[in-house]
Amino acid sequence: MESIVEQAIQAFSKGHPVMVFDSDFRECETDLLWPATAASPAVMRRLRQDCGGLLFLAIGDELGSLFGLPWLQDIHTHPTLVAENPVLGKLITDDLQYDSRSAFTLSLNHRETYTGITDRDRALTTRRFGELAGEMIANKASEKTAQEALGAEFRTPGHIPVCRESPRGLATRQGHTELAVAIARLAGHVPATIGAEMLQPDGDRALSVEAAREYAMLHNIPMITGADLLKALEIEG
Repeated sequence: MESIVEQAIQAFSKGHPVMVFDSDFRECETDLLWPATAASPAVMRRLRQDCGGLLFLAIGDELGSLFGLPWLQDIHTHPTLVAENPVLGKLITDDLQYDSRSAFTLSLNHRETYTGITDRDRALTTRRFGELAGEMIANKASEKTAQEALGAEFRTPGHIPVCRESPRGLATRQGHTELAVAIARLAGHVPATIGAEMLQPDGDRALSVEAAREYAMLHNIPMITGADLLKALEIEG
């Protein structure tokens, strides 16, 4: 009999969704996730309507390096930029309640989008990023080639926030970004996952684990936890 993690990997490998709850000791949130290459207007619509939280594109650290995508926290604390824009020094991220570092990097729009916010536009941005990443990996592209290819198709700022995995992934950080990327890798996909946090209907709090499991059962979606993934990968939490 397949374990729940094996069921999730099998579903994700087919382009189907999975749900991942991080932990009671972190953000206490459940994400609804799809492979980036499976993004369609219907997928984006479901993330928008059923989740309520921020739509985000989680990418592997190797893709961040290949495409040269910097962490926003590094940009916003760069001495030259802070000197030119003193407000950055006032807005410094030094009080996260769930971590010491943010995973956000640049936000993107595909150049063929209009505003970038519609379900069609966000699906195009997400799907093409995943496809382009796969093409660059398959062709063993250099960073220069990959960054030129990225710039030819995408612009920033955009309506798809991108989150970059921490170096060494789950071994160093057990955040939503790392969990989402781990699922993609295990399923044989490019390490790029589109998802959104699931909120309660009133939007005041994260959807409870019990309610998330009910949703998962209703829609036949495998739901796993960060602890499940860490155990499967033999990583200590």
